Amino acid sequence: MNDLILIALRGEAPELASWPNVFQTGVGKVNAALTTARLIERYHPKRVWNFGTAGGITVGSGLHRCTRFLQRDMLVTALGFLPGQTPYEKTIALETGSGGLTCSSGDSFVTAGELELHADLVDMEAYAVAKACLSTNTEFHCYKFISDRADDASHQDWQSNISLGESLYLQTLQTFNLLQH
Repeated sequence: MNDLILIALRGEAPELASWPNVFQTGVGKVNAALTTARLIERYHPKRVWNFGTAGGITVGSGLHRCTRFLQRDMLVTALGFLPGQTPYEKTIALETGSGGLTCSSGDSFVTAGELELHADLVDMEAYAVAKACLSTNTEFHCYKFISDRADDASHQDWQSNISLGESLYLQTLQTFNLLQH
């Protein structure tokens, strides 16, 4: 398979979930990292695509390309590391291209006032997928649909909007000639 497509949950893209090259990572950074690493090892893809929902911080509705990834819940400042910095690693942000937005990933649902790092949107998996791809020199493309505003109503909005991005994912795949025949 040249292209692997990753979503966290079937509910984010019910039609795509039936494709043979679409896999569900599960929720959170650990699940996403493990699944991505196993799939890259098994299939040796040229590209990994990550579609899914995100909370909007500086952006509103729609689908947004992300090329910079932060880990918002890595907070080891008491030992002298910067917010988002994995201890003993030099970089904080993972870069997979230019011209895209910054996505902050963490194992928590962001509500108003919780964001420590500057980001355009927040999710729970993209950083982990990006790190797995970068560590294996696999091309990575990430597109996130804004399902909520990362505020006190996020959990309700996300549940109502979880699958609304699928038509935009399909349009993106069509743009890159990756629709299933």
